[in-house]
This record gives sequence, C-alpha cells and structure tokens, in this order.
Amino acid sequence: MQYTLKKSLGQHFLKEEWVCRKMVEALQEDPFQQLLEVGPGAGALTRFLLQLENISFKAVELDEEKVVYLQQHYPALQGSIIHESILDIAAPFDGTFTVVGNFPYNISSQILFKVLDWKMQVPVMIGMFQKEVAQRVVSKPGTKVYGILSVLVQAYYDVEYLFDVSPGCFNPPPKVMSGVIRLRRKENPVQTASDKKLSLLVKTAFNQRRKMLRNAVKSLFEESFLQDPLFDKRAEQLSIEDFAALSFQMK
Repeated sequence: MQYTLKKSLGQHFLKEEWVCRKMVEALQEDPFQQLLEVGPGAGALTRFLLQLENISFKAVELDEEKVVYLQQHYPALQGSIIHESILDIAAPFDGTFTVVGNFPYNISSQILFKVLDWKMQVPVMIGMFQKEVAQRVVSKPGTKVYGILSVLVQAYYDVEYLFDVSPGCFNPPPKVMSGVIRLRRKENPVQTASDKKLSLLVKTAFNQRRKMLRNAVKSLFEESFLQDPLFDKRAEQLSIEDFAALSFQMK
C-alpha cells in the first residue's frame, strides 16, 4: 500500500536514517519506561523506536491512511496507535512518559503547549521542529526571537538545541531548515503565582513587544506597582525569573 502526502496536515516524511538514529541516541540518554511518538507518519522513526527494549510504546496519528499503513507494515503496533490529534487526547499513560517526534510543523507550537499541560508527567521531550521554532524555544532574553514559547517552556524545562536537519532529508523537502531540540524538566523550576498567571502575563507582555512593559501589561497590575523601574523595559529584556516574580504581584 502506498500513502499520499497531505499538505493540510503539514506532512514532510523523513527519509534519512541518520536523523532517526541520532534522535534515538539522544532519547536513550535519559531513562524511560513509557514512550509516546507524535505523528509517526510512514514510520521512519517508529521503526527504530520499536527496537527499544522493555518499554511501553504508543503513537498518536491523526491521518487514517497512515494509521492503516503503519498497522500493515508494523504489526507490533497493533493496539498501540491512538487515531486522534495529539491536541485532543488526554495523557496516554499513567505515570511519567517521554515524548518524541518529527512534529507536524503546522501545529508544533501547540504540541509544546500540550507538553506543558502534561509537564508533571513528561520529564523529557525530543522533537523536530522548523528551525525557526526550535530557535525560538531555546532563545535567551534580549534576542529578537525570544518570546512567549521561550519563556513558558524554559520556566519548567532546560532546553537544548541538538542538531540541524536539512530539507533534503525529507520527502517532499520543506522550504525551511529543521532542528531537533531536547527538553528536560527542571528539578527546581521557577516559583510562580500559578501557571495560569504566568501564561497570561507572558502572552500579554509579548503581544505588544514593541511597547514598554508598563504600557503592555498595565491592565494586570495596580497603578502604584507599575512605577517599578522594571516596567521601563520591553518584554524581551526580562528574564524568566523576572516574569515569575512579577506573577506574584498581579491583580
């Protein structure tokens, strides 16, 4: 059986084995018993993941044609494929699990937010993203690409850019470079008033990133507190610790 590519699902299939091997090597640097692959597609990475011993494995795939293809080509997957969107499912395991995947580019940021929802259960994630998104996740304060994703992910995870993947490694080749990154949950994440408050603050601050922070977030704080010199800065100049500290001062 052949399969077709669906642009609407952001599909670009990996064809280079070295990329898969490198991702699996990175995966094995941390212990895990349960593994979720996001968007297995035609199984380029899945083939290597199924060789890992003594783990419980599940894959989540929205495209019905790929589900049928995977079941035909990888009988070991019987009963292990979740035929839904990653964005719609509940945590697929009890206890902790690792997340891995060549993520569909059109929802890759949303997948990161999903992992953040599951952060108490996901100690490690290794994912391939459009390079631009990967760089955004790992960027530091004061850089142009530092933003909502950078702060919210790095508040809870140590992030690491592992390696580039060129367009020629895929069929069809995307128009952009890709990059693989690793998230490892922090043992001591920054203290915040609540996840919800931090998220609201960061999104409000960066939605008007050109403005001085005072003007961007004035609706969230008492007028008197806005006189703090920290508010003279722009959002991209604040560290994760700055945002975390401010979350306690919100209305």
